[in-house]
Amino acid sequence: MPAAVTPPWQGRAPMPHPGLRVTNQDRERVVEHVQAAFAEGRLDKDEMDERLHLAMTARTHADLLPIMNDLYGARAEFEPSPPSAAADPEPDAGERVGGAAAHLLTLCGLFVIGPLIMLLAGGRTSPYIRRHALEALNFHLTVLGATLLLPFTVIGVVLLPFIWILGFVLSVVGGVAALADGRFRYPLTVRLVK
Repeated sequence: MPAAVTPPWQGRAPMPHPGLRVTNQDRERVVEHVQAAFAEGRLDKDEMDERLHLAMTARTHADLLPIMNDLYGARAEFEPSPPSAAADPEPDAGERVGGAAAHLLTLCGLFVIGPLIMLLAGGRTSPYIRRHALEALNFHLTVLGATLLLPFTVIGVVLLPFIWILGFVLSVVGGVAALADGRFRYPLTVRLVK
């Protein structure tokens, strides 16, 4: 009886039953591989978009198999590491402080400038600082846009103080998360800067 073949996106564990429901982590692994294949030039933009849609709407492992089989085949000996395998190393204390500063400098009146300074200063050398600075920058650009556009509506004038308070609170939460080595994403943010 042949041994169970392990698809590359599922690590070394035996392949689960095709009818078994997938988890969000299973979907994310496939998405990472599809994006890596696109970056390597093995897929064009339309193929990548189609596969990403299929991966994100997959319900069972049988739905994920066709997305990956023509990229890696069913050879157990070929197991490329997913892009997240080379994840960011543990941030040191300086990187944590830099990540926290990207969130907290906005409280000192450096609304969009604080995260931008941290992005330009520390984001070049530290992926950790870059991630937090981009998140803070995008959130505060969204708040700035809301501040400029909402006064044109009656309800917008009422909502503005709540948005500012929420921005203040979320900046503190983001700073604490950065100090605690956590990933933090602001809600309802238009991510203009990548």
